[in-house]
Amino acid sequence: MAAEKGSAFLLKVGDGTATPAFTTVAGLRTTQLSINGEMVAITSKDSGGWRELLSGAGVRSVSVSGAGVFTGSVAEARIKASALSGVLDDYRLSFEGGETMTGRFLVTRLDYSGDFNGERAYTLSLESSGPVVSA
Repeated sequence: MAAEKGSAFLLKVGDGTATPAFTTVAGLRTTQLSINGEMVAITSKDSGGWRELLSGAGVRSVSVSGAGVFTGSVAEARIKASALSGVLDDYRLSFEGGETMTGRFLVTRLDYSGDFNGERAYTLSLESSGPVVSA
């Protein structure tokens, strides 16, 4: 696999329709993805002293975070509205190689900051609800 640029790692938000069209969240300078899995141990006396895990069990989730410069885009306004109302929305992560990950996420944190002589910035955190599909 060839190296990929971080600038091509994009977060996109859906438009709220049944078959959403996705818009890139502008201004993001950093984006991070974490795939989390909770294990279920089935270790017993018959395990010979080695831990055994049950395949396919447990809870899986995807966490996304990002930080960037506020641009006032439509996508940023949609994220802010979702954060304030506490509703799930469709999001897509896209990568330089063409791979995507799509699912429903809840905005769990949205922070704005700014210095007197600098730009307005924001950070956000998303948590998945339901399956996240990789294509």
